[in-house]
Amino acid sequence: MLCSVVTSGQLTLAVRWRKMSVTTCQKMKAGFTLGFALCCLFSAGVSGDSFTVLQAPEFVSFQKGDWPVSGEKVPDVVALTMGFSVQEDLMWPGLQAGPLFQRPRANVLVVVRGIDSLSLPQTVASYPLENPVPFTLDGVAETVHSLFSEYTPVVLQLAPSEERLYMLGKANAVFEDLPVTLQQIRARLSQDGSVLTSLPLNSLSRNSEADLLFLSEVQVLHDITALLQRHRHLAKDFSPDLYSLELSGLEELSRLYGNDSPQYRDATAILASVLQKFGEDMYRLYGNRAVVEVVTVKTFEAPLTRKSRSILESKQISNPGSPYNLAYKYNFQYAVIFNIVLWLMIALALAVIVISYNLWNMDPGYDSIIYRMTNQKIRMD
Repeated sequence: MLCSVVTSGQLTLAVRWRKMSVTTCQKMKAGFTLGFALCCLFSAGVSGDSFTVLQAPEFVSFQKGDWPVSGEKVPDVVALTMGFSVQEDLMWPGLQAGPLFQRPRANVLVVVRGIDSLSLPQTVASYPLENPVPFTLDGVAETVHSLFSEYTPVVLQLAPSEERLYMLGKANAVFEDLPVTLQQIRARLSQDGSVLTSLPLNSLSRNSEADLLFLSEVQVLHDITALLQRHRHLAKDFSPDLYSLELSGLEELSRLYGNDSPQYRDATAILASVLQKFGEDMYRLYGNRAVVEVVTVKTFEAPLTRKSRSILESKQISNPGSPYNLAYKYNFQYAVIFNIVLWLMIALALAVIVISYNLWNMDPGYDSIIYRMTNQKIRMD
């Protein structure tokens, strides 16, 4: 009887323990599911920087996909779309090789700081941007100038908020009246044809410095297309053109009002529509043969490794006897020049050997009157 009581008690404890174990497992499973969903949501919200192609001709093939592109490789992507070679192979499947004799007439890159991504209605392709380090198109501009110097291409690099401007070639004549300083742009906002009369400002104010900075950048985009329409013949020449614009008005609005403010939301909507129209206008001005890209980045990261490498290179240039035993920096055309000089010298050496051998073994008896001049009497036939 005692044995039967103990056995029933153990059975009751076992049943309760099993119920508790099932309940605990279900709670743990639900907790893991919720945590995984939160992690996915958090990662999707953090890594939102993007590289978007607004316009591109048919012969520049951008493949749709989620392949991330590094921020420091954006200049290489721009160079490859224009048909130029790069120092290192770009292992990125988003851009495929196009035809050899069809190249775009212009490339327009717009960098927007202060936002992860813009809701652009019509795009060719969009890719996530990783490692958003600061970059410039100086190398691409130098390549355009060196290859097409006799055609004087249009090269424009502009950052209105920093009053940073670089013009090359025919850009000096085309954009001579373009306002570049903040004072000139704000004065342009009060003139005829200003964007203030056509844009729905909503919560944006004309008396706020941050709002005026954003509107000034929108005015610059409008003036660039307006000036190019006056010089349509420049978009039909042989040389390709390059445009690089950096906009930071949204970043100032985010710092002043916050990302959830109505000013920031209204500015984001305005910029998305203005960029869409800007891309369509540039694409149409160049006869549907222009590439327009937009890079949206919340904040740029400081490239610490690149800084250390640049310091070593500067020491090597200033001090040839560097303790790091670094090699000299060669140009990417070094291999081409080396092969031309090498095979030309080999051909000349072989030519000298063959000519010398034939001259040494030449029989004067079979030659003309030149070798018979050694006789004292020349036989007259």
